[in-house]
Amino acid sequence: MPRSRSYRDDLLKSLQDPIKAGEYLNAALSEGKDVFFLALKDVVDAQKGMTQLAKDINHSRESLYKTLSSHANPKFIGIYDILESLGCHITIIPNNRSSLESSQHS
Repeated sequence: MPRSRSYRDDLLKSLQDPIKAGEYLNAALSEGKDVFFLALKDVVDAQKGMTQLAKDINHSRESLYKTLSSHANPKFIGIYDILESLGCHITIIPNNRSSLESSQHS
């Protein structure tokens, strides 16, 4: 009988695709910061691993694990560095997109 793959294995495989990783992070961000940090850790695990990320952004692995823990209150620059290393960036959009659209038509 073939061994079944775990949900996490399938998730990490899909998150190797930068487009899917971006969609995953955006969806997680809409659920709140705790969910976002868990999702960001998933993307790191899928794309690079914590050791390589630590080298890429010149931080210790331990500080990255703390940054991505559910009890962390990381500095924005740390999150920015992690996202940049993963080939992502942050975009700010208004909560109420209709107000943006109406102001562009005025």
